[in-house]
Amino acid sequence: MNLSRYGLAALAVAAIALAAIVVVNRETIPPPVDRPAPAALPPATDGQPDAAWVSATSRSTAIGRRALGAYARAALRVDEENPECRLAWNTLAAIANAESNHGMFGGASIDGDGVARPSIIGVPLDGSTGLLAIRDTDGGELDDDKTWDRAVGPFQFIPSTWKRWGIDGDGDGAKNPQDIEDAALAAGRYLCESGGDLGESRGWSAAVLTYNRSVAYATKVARTATTYADAI
Repeated sequence: MNLSRYGLAALAVAAIALAAIVVVNRETIPPPVDRPAPAALPPATDGQPDAAWVSATSRSTAIGRRALGAYARAALRVDEENPECRLAWNTLAAIANAESNHGMFGGASIDGDGVARPSIIGVPLDGSTGLLAIRDTDGGELDDDKTWDRAVGPFQFIPSTWKRWGIDGDGDGAKNPQDIEDAALAAGRYLCESGGDLGESRGWSAAVLTYNRSVAYATKVARTATTYADAI
């Protein structure tokens, strides 16, 4: 199965709208799900994953090299900053797959600078059936909507969460949720803060269920992450 197309029909209806990253009360988190099979950190030099590893893993998982490299770099950096978290690149990859088909949702693609173009912007979070109601928090700066917030970028951050967690992951001087490097690192840090130790099921599940309060979502992410790990 081509994993880059996994769940694309469902994405068109739900993921962009429902999987926006939102800080929530931990007491509302559903019961835990089993963590996926972990994927080892890639071989690396000075924080950069080995090019041969990226090429081979891209072929075996059907994840684009530019996106895969961003997930690997984020996992390597988080491991350096917070090794107790045990964040694996395949968890980031599985979330990005669910959220935006690795930055390719709606005809977008990740360009040479690592930016999704055209920008990936979700539907208004206006309280419609199945949606949170989140009034505009950024004056439309990130999502071009001055009435309601919308999830943005390959990892579908809402503007208020990006304001807290956004980071310049590639050193280009900007914090851009449409930049796969920035978004992957921000998501990795967020997951570690939310779950603690992602190397065990309770922590992994808490992190992903804080990202999206849906057991079905977490289960899908776990299965996809396991498939990525098994593909190597």
